[in-house]
Amino acid sequence: MAQKCEMRLLGKTGSAFTNRVRFVLKLKSIDYEYFEEDLDNKTELFLKSSPVFRNVPVLFHGDGPPMIESLCIMEYLDEIKPDVHPILPKNPADRVQFRILAYTFDNLYYPAMREFMLTRDVDKREAMKGPITEGIARLEEAFIHVSKGKEFWGGDDIGYLDIVFGVFLGWFKLFGKVFDFDVIDEVINPRLAQWGRSMWSHEVASTIIPNHEIHAKFLQFLHNRMPPTSRPLVDLSY
Repeated sequence: MAQKCEMRLLGKTGSAFTNRVRFVLKLKSIDYEYFEEDLDNKTELFLKSSPVFRNVPVLFHGDGPPMIESLCIMEYLDEIKPDVHPILPKNPADRVQFRILAYTFDNLYYPAMREFMLTRDVDKREAMKGPITEGIARLEEAFIHVSKGKEFWGGDDIGYLDIVFGVFLGWFKLFGKVFDFDVIDEVINPRLAQWGRSMWSHEVASTIIPNHEIHAKFLQFLHNRMPPTSRPLVDLSY
């Protein structure tokens, strides 16, 4: 009889936060069972495991309590298997810097991009391009500083911030297709553009980061959950 995996992951295809965890699991060669959660008909296990936020992903490890929030799960996986592709830098000050950048993205940049793609007001969406572009410009500056001339945020290989930001590359492509908005501009953000190409060509990233077609389906799912009068006026059948 096959041995049961100690780790189980509840997630949603197209969710960048789910894919962060899958990325780390793949990098560290950790076996796990994946369960697709139907967010329209949530399972009892999911509701009990994430009773407050009710967000994916949720990770179970053995008999331990369920773990939520992708950034926390990523750090947990790095701590329990530190000798296989460590993703956080060894220097405590550097780790703090990485966490600050990840927190800023999740709490400032990501909400702005989510509002952009879900707003029905075309003029409002157009006005929101400026702040998003400014945010990406700051990330370009941060990348130049943190990477120290190397290919990835983590240096010579993929690390914590590469995963945090990289799982959104498929979404960025979708923005170009659906909204005619290049989030990472080849001219304005040349270092991030090169980093994006390196990410897509990485053997793990290419199997974890969904293409924009997958994200289009997820975006349609988000649209369908909104009241008809609030759904954005966008064409997802390109």
